Amino acid sequence: MARKNRGSKLSGLGVRVYNNNVEKALKNFKRKVKDSELMMELKERSYYEKPSHKRRRKKNLAISRERYKRLKENN
Repeated sequence: MARKNRGSKLSGLGVRVYNNNVEKALKNFKRKVKDSELMMELKERSYYEKPSHKRRRKKNLAISRERYKRLKENN
């Protein structure tokens, strides 16, 4: 039987461990998870949020970003 070469087509997040350097691989994996915002999505999906609450939350985030932007420009 011949083994199929999977190549670099991996589904999901993953890292390769080189020279038994697990610490570096773990660091890279944590960075990938953070960059993909996977944990934020899981947190948001853990409970149902009404559409009106979603809109209110997004509006409040936009207002706070604008306040911070203006505060930074004034200083």
